Amino acid sequence: MTGQVPPYPEGKNLLNDKTVIVTAAAGSGIGFATAKRCAEEGASVFLSDSHARRLDESIKLLSEAGHRVAGVTCDVTIEEEVEGLINSAASHFGAIDIMINNAGLGGQTDLIEMSDEEWFKVIDVTLNGTMRCTRAAMRHMIPNQKGVIVNNASVVGWRAQEGQTHYAAAKAGVMALTRCSALEAAKSGVRINAVAPSFANHPFLAKVSDPELLKTLESQEPFGRGAQPWEVANVIIFLASDLSGYMTGESITVSSQHP
Repeated sequence: MTGQVPPYPEGKNLLNDKTVIVTAAAGSGIGFATAKRCAEEGASVFLSDSHARRLDESIKLLSEAGHRVAGVTCDVTIEEEVEGLINSAASHFGAIDIMINNAGLGGQTDLIEMSDEEWFKVIDVTLNGTMRCTRAAMRHMIPNQKGVIVNNASVVGWRAQEGQTHYAAAKAGVMALTRCSALEAAKSGVRINAVAPSFANHPFLAKVSDPELLKTLESQEPFGRGAQPWEVANVIIFLASDLSGYMTGESITVSSQHP
């Protein structure tokens, strides 16, 4: 039924005995929803975020629920911290099977009023940060001849939206990064795909966005509502699992906002 949120899914052990890293995993958005769903599917989960307090709170929530979880702070704009994230996860859990690159930064500014600083900041977090994490994960996975990377892109990488030139350019870059790196990694048995959410409802988005814009975006969705973060996470779980074993280099929309 249009507008109705489906029941929350039960875990099916789709990631049983896997080790997963999730960036930008603290808070109430897609990152934490993904970390939670990975844990519910049987994975050991290593969280990272640039906000130490929120990261600690998220680790505590998952740990108290009985999940295998750890984490470190990481600023994806700093190469040394990205390398430290990979090394810490591998040291803690013994291996890295899945890397989920969720870190991103948006904004709402018309290009004519946008400073170089604002442009470069969004690009550095959203595109360059994804590149750094993808590169570091590939360096770990390729020698092992296995692994999965899932990047968080956006339908804004395809469609036009006012005030989003920096974010749209970054997310289009994430899709291109996904396609090209997937070709390089495939020969070593490593898969790289992306999820491209359209509109996901969560408290932080409501806090930083214009209510009228959110209402307009929601009305454009096929179900007449935004996705719950865990609904996007479900697609990430599919791309991370063996169910998508023949897929690589793809960007999957959630939902139908592909041009």
